[in-house]
Order: sequence, then structure tokens, then C-alpha cells
Amino acid sequence: MSTASPREPLSGPPAEPAGRVLRLLEAMRFVATGLELHSTLDRICETAADLTGARYAAIGVIAEDGEGLSDFVYRGVDEATVRRIGRRPDGRKGLLGALIRDPEPVRLADLATDPRSCGFPAHHPPMRSFLGVPIRVHGAVFGNLYLTEKQGGGPFHDHDLDVVRVLAVEAGIAVGNARLYEAARQRERWIDGSVAVTTALLSGGDADDALQVVAEQARRLSGSAVGAVLLPADEGGLEIVAVASRPPSALLGVVVPPDNRVVAELLDGQEVFVDDAATDPRLSTGFVRGYGPTMMLPLKSDGRVLGALVTPRARGERPFTRTERTRAAGFAAQAALALMMAEAQRDRERLAVYEDRERIARDLHDLVVQRLFAAGTMLERARRGSVVPEVRERVGRAAVELDVTIQEIRSVVFALRQDLGTAASGLRTRVLREINTAAVTLGFRPAHRFVGEVDELVGDLTGTNLVAALREALSNAFRHAGAARIDVVVDATVTLPDGRPGVRLTVADDGVGIPEGGRRSGLRNLARRAESLGGGSRYGPGIGPGGRGATLVWEAPY
Repeated sequence: MSTASPREPLSGPPAEPAGRVLRLLEAMRFVATGLELHSTLDRICETAADLTGARYAAIGVIAEDGEGLSDFVYRGVDEATVRRIGRRPDGRKGLLGALIRDPEPVRLADLATDPRSCGFPAHHPPMRSFLGVPIRVHGAVFGNLYLTEKQGGGPFHDHDLDVVRVLAVEAGIAVGNARLYEAARQRERWIDGSVAVTTALLSGGDADDALQVVAEQARRLSGSAVGAVLLPADEGGLEIVAVASRPPSALLGVVVPPDNRVVAELLDGQEVFVDDAATDPRLSTGFVRGYGPTMMLPLKSDGRVLGALVTPRARGERPFTRTERTRAAGFAAQAALALMMAEAQRDRERLAVYEDRERIARDLHDLVVQRLFAAGTMLERARRGSVVPEVRERVGRAAVELDVTIQEIRSVVFALRQDLGTAASGLRTRVLREINTAAVTLGFRPAHRFVGEVDELVGDLTGTNLVAALREALSNAFRHAGAARIDVVVDATVTLPDGRPGVRLTVADDGVGIPEGGRRSGLRNLARRAESLGGGSRYGPGIGPGGRGATLVWEAPY
């Protein structure tokens, strides 16, 4: 005896009960194939339509709160028609809503005659006959199976209802297995994502790259359109420091102001879940305004809020389930813990650098400088004791060079003993940055020397003007001087003509010098900068043979 495939539609009740049973068994076997949830729902629709001869089949998955549908899987309606209809049923009204509130089988010969029906939207295909049966998973209603428009134009038969009831039981088992499998897969993905984030944050690499991993993993795992990491901004509020989206977004660097209601909640350690960011009054401003369901989670560990993780979905997408929210919150907590551990690790590394720098500075000061100073003293005695003029001149030059070397080493000691954060934005670093930049166009790197505690003594305003003066001097040396050698000295130990302590910038070269009658606009600008601070500027012979070239001296009080 042959059996019909469930994919072969039946135009009416089978003639033989045995054939009906065999078809149903084959259908049940087909429904139980595979473990992916959405594919399982699609197979249930296909099987139910084939067994009953229905033209259209759908499954409405009931939302976690029991209000409406969270998903709607359909069969028989082409995509072009779906696009024209525009929106899928939400199950909050009409017959579908009634089946959610009263999950019992319903069989109708004509949908339009039922008082619970609210009609169809524009472009919806006509449907008359209807059969609806609830699908239960572990005793709880998972959703409803809907069948409409029986082939041949007649109503659904009693045996159609019996077959669909049996199929719904098997469907409940298949859906339960698929949900368990999907939950296990999701749990594994979230765990793998947390491991990837922890590894990235503790690897010792670039912090921005590690935060980008957090954003990308959050976006991927939550199925969102965007994943964004926000950290407290200097001026208040939260700044987006890492963002992952497809297509790429220009949100990086955007600051959500502190007066935003959600920012206050996040910084207070509260989780914020929004079903539609475009209509939620708390999000009247902010980068998520154009999105739909959104999770906003504080990056909180040990009572300390480090920032926030935001994952919005596109408008029209389904809301986040309770399970997704729980797992995302766990992911955020793990990311926050990894952030704190990475911060502690960087603090330990920074402390090790401080200690090493202090040791080097101490050795340079206590050993090297003292020996050089002693050597200089011996040279000076030798110069005084020599009766040969040539020897006295050479020994004197050696003593001067040794003194310059001592000053350079002391500058290095000052640099080693300053705070690393200060060094990153200090005057010394900014001067070196200008020198390195000029080296690209000059073709060589100007020599440089720092005298005194440059970073500690020179204020921000004077330092900014000194850097601008250096930039102008190096630019002139490149454009006009044709120099092969440039020496830069920043001396924070000078006393200005009026007796005030100050800083002096000296830029000397061996170029063509400053021609008579040439343009002086750059030199005037340098002078005005110095005079506005109470200092001055001058120029003189250079360091080439016979004084060839030019030397610029720019000085101002601290």
C-alpha cells in the first residue's frame, strides 16, 4: 500500500481511514525533522496545509506577556503581496486576538460572518473558510495554527479538525525540542561572545580595539542593527566610544547630554528596555531615536558604573524577549568586569613603568651625572694648569660639551620623573611632535635639547605660544633657509631682562640667513606673540661657518 507525501495537497477527506492515518504519520515524521525553530514552524505550516487542502497557513507565536503576537510565520502568500499589505498581524484585535485570549479550536465556513472578525487590510488576499487550533508546549500555549481557504471552496471537515489537532500535539513536541536546542545554541553564543570580549580587554592591546569587540559582539549576539559602547564624557553625559553597525555608522564620538532621562537612569545602574525608541518619550533626543526595540544596559561591576551598552533593532523588528534581555544583561556585567580587570592590569603596568623610570632617573642622577661632573671638574683643573694655549682651548671646549651633556641628562631625568599622563600632553611632548613633523619635510631631524623642568614650570598659555613660535621657525627654515642643520633648545631656567623667570626657545640653523629687505611678517608675528605675554623675540647669526644662517630667540615668562 502506498502513502501520499504530505506535500501533495488533498482535495477532500481520504476515502480510507488507513490512508488517512498513514498520511498523518508521515506528516508527523516530517514535522519532527530538524531542530531550528523557524524552520520547524515553516514545516508545520506546510504539513498542515497539505493535509487539509488549505491554500494559506500561518502560525502566530504569542508574545511573552500574552498580549499579541511576537512572530508570524506564514505560507501561501507571496512576498510581493506581503510588501503591499505592509504590516503583519499583531494579534491584538480581531479573531486572532480572540484566539489568544481563548485558546480553543475554531472552525468557520466564512470568516466575514464571525462577529470577532475585524476584516482584512488593503491588498490582503480573500479568505473565507477558517480553521484555528492552539499549539501547546509543555502545557503552555505557544501560539496558534491558522488555516484558511480550503481548496474546492468548501468548509473544513471534522476530520480536518481531528488531523490538525493531532498535528498540533506533534507540533508542540517539535517546537519544544527546537526551543530547547535554540536556547542551548544562544547560551553557547553568548558565552563565546563573553569569552571573546574578556580576551580582547585583557590582551593588553589597544583599548579602542577591545571596546570595538564589545560593540560588535553585542550587536551580533542580540541580533541588533547597532551595538554601541558609551563611556562617561568629560563634559558630562555619555560618549559613544565604539560602534558596530551595518552599514557603518557615523555615531562615533557623539555625546548624549547629561540632561537626557535615560542617561541618568543608566548612570544610576538601571537597565532600560524600550519597545519602540521612535515613540518612547524618554528618547525624544539621542542617537537611537530612529530605531525600534532597544536594550540599554549599564556596564556595572562591584557597584561601579563604567559606562553603558546600547543595542537597538530596526523599526518593525520584534521586541527583545525576556531570555534575550537576561542574557544581554549578563553579557554587559561580564564586559564591565573585564573592563575593571583590564583597568587594574593597566594600572599595574603603569606602576611598573613608573618604578622603572624612577630607577633609571635615580641611576642617571646619582651615578652618571656625578661622574660627568667630576670629569668636568678635572678637565677644568687641567685647562687652568696647562701653559699651552692650544691645549687649554681644546680642553675648555671639551668641558663646555661635557656641561651641555650634563644638562641634557638632567632634562632626561626630569622627563622620566614626570607623570605619564602629563607627558602625553606636556610641552616637551608637543615640542618633539613639532620637530618630528618638520623632519618629514626637511629630510632630516633637527637636534633638540631641553633645559630645566619644562613641563612643570611652563604654563599652558606660554607653552601654546612657544609651540606656535617653534612651528613658524621650522617652517621658515624649510621654506627660505635651505638649512642642512637645525638646533632647537627649550630652556626653562632663564631670567628675563625684567628679572622674572621665563622660558627661552632658540632655533638656530646654517642656512642662507635672513636677507636684507626680505619679508618680516613671520618674525613680526613671533615678536607679537612674545610681547603679548610680556616677553620678546630677536634674531642673530646662525651656526654655520662664519655665522652663516640665522638664530631665532623667543622668550616669555612662565
